[in-house]
Amino acid sequence: MSTSPPALLDMLTQLIARPSMSSVSPAFDTSNREVIELLAAWLEPMGFEVEVLPLPSQPHKANLIATLGKGSGGLVLSGHTDTVPYDEGDWSLDPFKLTERHQRLYGLGTADMKSFFALAIEAARHFRAGDLNAPLILLATADEESSMDGAKAIVELGRPKARYAVVGEPTGLRPVRSHKGIIMEAIRISGLSGHSSDPSLGNNAMEGMHKVMGEILAFRDELQATHHNPLFQVPVPTLNLGHIHGGDNPNRICGHCELHIDLRPLPGMGLQELREMISQRLAHTLDGSGLKLEINSLIDGTPPMHTDAHSEIVKMAEKLTGHDAEAVAFCTEGPYLNSMGMETIILGPGHIDQAHQPDEFIGLDQLHPTVELLRNLIQRFCVQA
Repeated sequence: MSTSPPALLDMLTQLIARPSMSSVSPAFDTSNREVIELLAAWLEPMGFEVEVLPLPSQPHKANLIATLGKGSGGLVLSGHTDTVPYDEGDWSLDPFKLTERHQRLYGLGTADMKSFFALAIEAARHFRAGDLNAPLILLATADEESSMDGAKAIVELGRPKARYAVVGEPTGLRPVRSHKGIIMEAIRISGLSGHSSDPSLGNNAMEGMHKVMGEILAFRDELQATHHNPLFQVPVPTLNLGHIHGGDNPNRICGHCELHIDLRPLPGMGLQELREMISQRLAHTLDGSGLKLEINSLIDGTPPMHTDAHSEIVKMAEKLTGHDAEAVAFCTEGPYLNSMGMETIILGPGHIDQAHQPDEFIGLDQLHPTVELLRNLIQRFCVQA
C-alpha cells in the first residue's frame, strides 16, 4: 500500500533496515527489491509516476524511475540502492539498525549511499507537479557495487531522459565533475611442465610471465608519459600488478601462470582501445616462444567520467557549495548517465573514506545542508527551467 513518506530519520531507519547487498560472490548477494518497493510506496503519494523495472540479467533485482512533472529537460537525482557486504565480526553495532551516537548516524549504507534517497525525497516534499516547468526524476539502481547491471539496463532502456543529473555518492557535499575509469584483466600464460633438471623438457610459463610483466610496466610508463590531467590528485593513469600465481613445486617447470592487473584510465582514454593495446603488445612479446596467451576481463569495466567545467550544473553546484568542482579516483554510475546525454555531477553527503568500512556512518551535520542544496537544484533546473 502506498503511504506518504515518514519523517526523515524514519525514512533512514527503514532504508537501513532492509538488506540490499550486491556481490560477485553468490553467498553474499541479495535482492534490492525491498528497498525499491519502499521508495515506490513513498513516492507515489507525492505525485511521482513510478516505474519498477526488473533487471533483464537479474529479474530478482530492479531499478526504479520516478518522475514528477512533464516536459523535456529537467533534473535526475540518482543513486544506487545496493551496499557492499559487511564483516560481521568487525561491526560494533547492528549494521541494519540506524544508530545515533556522537552526532553521527551509523548503519550499512548510511554514507554509501541509501541516505541520499531519504534526503532527496525530503527535498522533493516541497514541490508539486504543477510547480515544475521541467521534470524532476528520482533514479534508483541495482548492483552498482558489483556488476553495474542496473546502470547498463538504464542505458539499454534509453531512459530516463533529462538535461542534468546529480549522482549522490558521498563527496562531503563537494561537487565532482571527473573521475577515472577502471578495467581489471586476467592474463594467463600456458606452457609445458616438466622435470626441472632439464629445461628442454618443458616451456616455462613463469619465465614468459616475467617478460609479460616487463612489457606491462613499459606500457604503464608510456601511458603516464603521454596522459596527464592536473585535476586529479594522482594526475596520470595507474596500472597495478595485483595478483599472481603460477606453478606448483620448485622442481617442476611451471606450466601455467596467471597475473591480474588493475588499470585506471583518465577521461578521454577508451576501455576497449586499452584492452586491444594490451593484447597486441603481449602477443608480440611472446611471439615465437611457444607459450599460449589468454587475456580475460575480470569485470566489464567502468569508463572514466568527465563533465565540462562550463556546464550549468557544474557552475550552479560550485555556487551553491562554495567549492570548485573536483576529480576523484573512485568510479560511479556518472559516465553511464553522461553517455545518455545528461550533464552529470557527483555530489552527495558523507565521505568516501566511510564507504565499505565497518561502523559506516554519516554526520548529522550533513543532513540539513544536503536537503537545502537539493531543493535549490530542483528550484533552478525544474522550476526556473
